[in-house]
Amino acid sequence: MTQSNLSNASTTTVLQSKEQGKMTLRITDDLNLLLDVLPQRIQDSLREIGRPADLIEIVMDLGRLPEARFTDGEVYLSADEISADDVRNVIEKIGVFGTDNRAGIERTLHRISAIRNRKGLVIGLTCRVGRAVYGVIEIIEDIVLSDKSILLLGRPGVGKTTLLREAARVLSEKKRVVIVDTSNEIAGDGDIPHPAIGRARRMQVATPELQHEVMIEAVENHMPEAIVIDEIGRELEAIAARTIAERGVQLIGTAHGNTLENLLLNPTLSDLVGGIDSVTLSDEEARRRGTQKTVLERKAPPTFDVLIEIQDRKRIIVHQNVTEAVDAILRGWTLNPEVRWIDENQAVHVETITNQDDNKRMGGNGRRENGHRPPEGERRSGRRRSAEVEGTDSTGIDSEPVISEKGPRPVRIFPYGIGQNRLRSAAKNLNVNLEIVPEMNDADIVMTLKNYYRQKPQPIADAERRSVPVYVLRSNTVTQMEQCLLDVFHLNGPNSEAAFDTAMRETQEAIQRLLKGADSAELQPQAAAIRSQQHQLARAANLVSHSYGREPHRRVRIFNQ
Repeated sequence: MTQSNLSNASTTTVLQSKEQGKMTLRITDDLNLLLDVLPQRIQDSLREIGRPADLIEIVMDLGRLPEARFTDGEVYLSADEISADDVRNVIEKIGVFGTDNRAGIERTLHRISAIRNRKGLVIGLTCRVGRAVYGVIEIIEDIVLSDKSILLLGRPGVGKTTLLREAARVLSEKKRVVIVDTSNEIAGDGDIPHPAIGRARRMQVATPELQHEVMIEAVENHMPEAIVIDEIGRELEAIAARTIAERGVQLIGTAHGNTLENLLLNPTLSDLVGGIDSVTLSDEEARRRGTQKTVLERKAPPTFDVLIEIQDRKRIIVHQNVTEAVDAILRGWTLNPEVRWIDENQAVHVETITNQDDNKRMGGNGRRENGHRPPEGERRSGRRRSAEVEGTDSTGIDSEPVISEKGPRPVRIFPYGIGQNRLRSAAKNLNVNLEIVPEMNDADIVMTLKNYYRQKPQPIADAERRSVPVYVLRSNTVTQMEQCLLDVFHLNGPNSEAAFDTAMRETQEAIQRLLKGADSAELQPQAAAIRSQQHQLARAANLVSHSYGREPHRRVRIFNQ
């Protein structure tokens, strides 16, 4: 197929032969069949422009100029506006619109979506070009053939359905595969499915609201070894997906979203990756963990074993273990996902991301945990944003550590309504230098409780008027004060984060040695917040741990029970 000739666009084209590790891509688009339903002037304009491989969709809105959308921008196709006759003629040539306002062309993958007015009349059409891209699955073929359930995540138009269709074809060569095709987008319109799905069987869905019932029916009636689903978007569908996965059937599905974190914050779909539950800890447990009393934890095992974030058509991020990834996000740990991309020569590259800023994760409910930074949008020169959240918070202008010409001096804190002895204890635990002052006028910062801050007493109002930073605590506890002081003294910066990651790796290696038979392991000296996490890891592995020594040389020792 040539870029300059749209009249032959229904042919099959090999874009790259598979040699020396390169991907094989073979595209079938049946573009002539889509062009035939369009007004003649639009067909002529598209043939004149050419570039069939870059065409995404044609938009026809009543009273507006017809528009073609390519991968690199939009082009108007005619100087004449779309009329009611243009819309009506297209509708007469295509299939019937379903309740989801989608129609198709029989035995093709093209999709025509309608926009209706308040009376139900069609006043706009979006004609999406459907393509079967054979070979596109090679970037994740090893995962698809691993028997693991896979969730493909990405924004609309990024290529989720194309990848899903090819996954069904490849998997059908080895397993019994059933596709639940809600909008006929995977296997095309009509009763005979498109050859692009291979030996897979297709079950159509009468209305989108019945998708979850057809999903269960597929398992109960047709004995599939794998089920393929496009666009899981409702709670009942998420529940049905969990039911299918728990019956031992491999599940491959798609959902709208950019990242795993987006999915966790989606109340409808978060169950696909285990869901989130709010857990209240005892004072002792919260102090041991170094967190707030109320934390977020994973509610259940994830429905899907692997999650793939599709960033664009040539780059994906793979979370090989969804359970570990979700737990890491909720604890505020750094994620190290796998990145796969295709270069200009169609060669596939795989690497693991380590310690990159765009992978720093935030703890549950926005709380910062154990030396981790919040996302870029919340960092303000080491300070938090001025919004009230659980845990340590702040209002006012940005601040930096107070440094005099003779070197660092104590940070002067005016505590309003909080225990001074507890504040001193928190400072001692973190080994930071602070001075408690009796007057707000002498303070570098003000520290108070949430209920006092809401009442806006005179000292708090004066501090805000004079742009003195105000740090708000959720409760009057040492743990809360320690979290606040981590912010005040900028102990959540890159250096402490690197130290934390190093300490966690050392702890995990020590635990592995103990599980293989070692009697004990002594770790390097660490700050109190890091030691707290080391104790937590040891406890999770059913091991005993104690802290020994004096600050700053206090360290954790782990024992076999």
